[in-house]
Amino acid sequence: MAISHFTEDLNGGSEITNEAKVIDMPPEPCPACSDTRMRTLFSATDRLYQTTNKPFLVVECEGCRLMRLYPQPTPFELNQYYPGDYWFSPSADATTRLAQQYRRLVLLDHVWFASRAMENAGGEGILLDVGCGGGLFLDMMRERGYAGMGLDFSLAAAAIAWQRFAVPVVCATLSKAPLPEASCKLITMYHVLEHLFDPVSYLQAAHQLLTPDGRLVVQIPNAACWQFLILGKDWNGIDVPRHLINFRASELESLLDFTGFEVVRRKYFSLRDNPAGLATSVAPGLDPMARHVRGVQETPGMKLLKDMAYFGLVLAALPITAFEAACGAGSTIMIEARKKQ
Repeated sequence: MAISHFTEDLNGGSEITNEAKVIDMPPEPCPACSDTRMRTLFSATDRLYQTTNKPFLVVECEGCRLMRLYPQPTPFELNQYYPGDYWFSPSADATTRLAQQYRRLVLLDHVWFASRAMENAGGEGILLDVGCGGGLFLDMMRERGYAGMGLDFSLAAAAIAWQRFAVPVVCATLSKAPLPEASCKLITMYHVLEHLFDPVSYLQAAHQLLTPDGRLVVQIPNAACWQFLILGKDWNGIDVPRHLINFRASELESLLDFTGFEVVRRKYFSLRDNPAGLATSVAPGLDPMARHVRGVQETPGMKLLKDMAYFGLVLAALPITAFEAACGAGSTIMIEARKKQ
């Protein structure tokens, strides 16, 4: 699981002192600074999808303060914690079609951010979306004239992208993507890095695949947000056990700097992720995707009632999360970066 040293001094983020204590387990070097000293922030399990009731620790390195899951699951174990239709829904009933229209609406700010990044890179070239899921983002980018392809671990997600949107998707890691060096104008990674055993290798691979004037767009949950300060282990951005590393915004920027990138733009608000993330943190049992994934049995009336209650929470969370983001403490951070000049 060796992850290269990407910084010697990672700063910023929140102190969580109520449950913090020095842990008594075999030492495992920090992936950022190799320090073996760590302290437990809290213990948690799969609160959202309930794929397991196994408890996990979220720990913080005493040297650089990077937060991570400990001990990390093996790749085989980790695969068991991803539901078969994680991040996409293959059903096609009326409610799901309405949800699809909603997803298209809230995904617009991602599309606008990526479109501007493409224009900054020159306006033409290949777009590669890493972790593309069912391909909706690529379909929306194609509607704006940007040709692209997707990369995903899930065969089922790739099939949905091909069948529903005619979007080309390959199942592979980024380091083994079937593309030559310097062939991509834009590479996007929305909520990918926190799931990886070795995020450095992905950013290094992106650096090789991008043209000299290409752009990288990365989005992650921001562990320096106010929501984490207030909600702690109930914050949806932790997503135990699928998130292996919990980055603060400053740590992501250090990682990008180490792998040869410089930051061009930052955005602390996502219409898709920030309000819905707060709603799910407060009421995970109402989250429509989580209910679908868990196979919750509901009458049509109960399903509609729960969906309306969840949507009400999302609307209530909108001004809260917008204010949080305006103060530079949003629950996500989206970055446009380019190769160092």
